[in-house]
Amino acid sequence: MSVAKVIELSSSSKKSVEDAVQSGLRKVAETVKKIQGAWVNEIKVTTSDDGTIEEWRVNMRVTFIVE
Repeated sequence: MSVAKVIELSSSSKKSVEDAVQSGLRKVAETVKKIQGAWVNEIKVTTSDDGTIEEWRVNMRVTFIVE
């Protein structure tokens, strides 16, 4: 039998949504082992006055197996 745990985190990137997700997962992987997947449940952006996207932000839930 295995037990999974879910943690929620926020991550950001000036490049793209994919980069925000990847950098968040890399950071979590420094301390959490056996990551099984992630669910991006929210995407936000910050913009400049002219509407240009300055930063992508994601909230996601990461699932991993508890040993």
